[in-house]
Amino acid sequence: MYTKEEVLDFVKEEDVKFIRLAFFDITGKQKNVSIMSDELERAFSEGVTFDASAVKGFEGAEKSDLFLVPDPSTLAIVPWRPMTGKVVRMFCNIFNPDGTPYKKDFRAMLKNACKKLEAECKLEMMVGTEIEFYLFKLDEQGFASKIPLDSASYMDIAPDDHGENIRREICLALEQMGLTPEASHHEDGPGQNEIDFRYSPALIACDNVATFKWVVGAKASANGLFADFSPKPIADEAGNGMHINLSLRSLDGKNAEDALKYVLGGIYAHAEEMTYFLNPVENSYKRLGTAKAPKYLSWGKENRSALIRLPATKREARIELRSPDPMCNPHIALSLIIHAAIDGLKKQLLPVEEVCDNLFNNKTALELGLKPLPQSLEEAKEKARESEFVKSVLGDSGLLG
Repeated sequence: MYTKEEVLDFVKEEDVKFIRLAFFDITGKQKNVSIMSDELERAFSEGVTFDASAVKGFEGAEKSDLFLVPDPSTLAIVPWRPMTGKVVRMFCNIFNPDGTPYKKDFRAMLKNACKKLEAECKLEMMVGTEIEFYLFKLDEQGFASKIPLDSASYMDIAPDDHGENIRREICLALEQMGLTPEASHHEDGPGQNEIDFRYSPALIACDNVATFKWVVGAKASANGLFADFSPKPIADEAGNGMHINLSLRSLDGKNAEDALKYVLGGIYAHAEEMTYFLNPVENSYKRLGTAKAPKYLSWGKENRSALIRLPATKREARIELRSPDPMCNPHIALSLIIHAAIDGLKKQLLPVEEVCDNLFNNKTALELGLKPLPQSLEEAKEKARESEFVKSVLGDSGLLG
């Protein structure tokens, strides 16, 4: 974790010439502007202005000036750029011209959610993600095809698995940027891969998701491939999920695991309303209910067909939310999840009875009387629009039109 002064010293001592000031649009897509190292001190003190009207979902042309101020704690070298005249990246806080925080700075929204959990519940949310992606070959014009890199399946090895060298490159690059991958392997689909991260505080975990997607895309491109994070790249194959694992760290010495059941209850209670932000594209709804992706409001111990799973673990207890996909804006998603957890903790909400059956059997789900998650993007959006809970978290951000 760097301070402003440490970053300024690092830039001078390590021959850094370019600084990428990164931020996110409302979809979670990373944007950036590059400045020369001589401009960094001004960026810290005054911010760097940009045209908000050119960023999807931000402002109109009549009020388009916003300022980026780098967060020094997020400094990372971009390892695939030259080591002479290095390039570094920092995520930024976004401010209005009058110095107030910008309402669509979703990193700031997540920071506020974390502070609320800490202040009111004396807990910190620790987050680990499991992110899946496909690797496709390029066509003769250099554009993405739908031809997978290989035809391997779950946890296959070379020579069937053609992706292990690229996963190695990805993990090494992430490590150089200060991230800690925990595991990587081939997934179910042809050309499908997964890389998992160790637990970290919620804001760092979300920043890591953005860095991860950037690194994967860069390394795929360098190898003449295209990385596809869409929820259902191939109709009859497994979809891409982004499972979110949650555990709690106590800030007052009390047993955090006792509180986890109420976090589960809060997330369960608000899952339907949050779906639009966990599964934000039409393609998301082709994944839900197929090949390990949940379809019904449910929870179960070790049950991979349930929406929320309590994994068997020899470490601290955790819950796994299995519906999100990699197209979600992770900062928005975790803001909602943390507020749902706070609601569960305050009201001591408990979910309905555990489900022990395989819910990919639709007959079983119907017999159990389980309610399905929204079945389309429009249905999910309507549920979110009707939700007082969602409105209370998002405020006047305009995300629901």
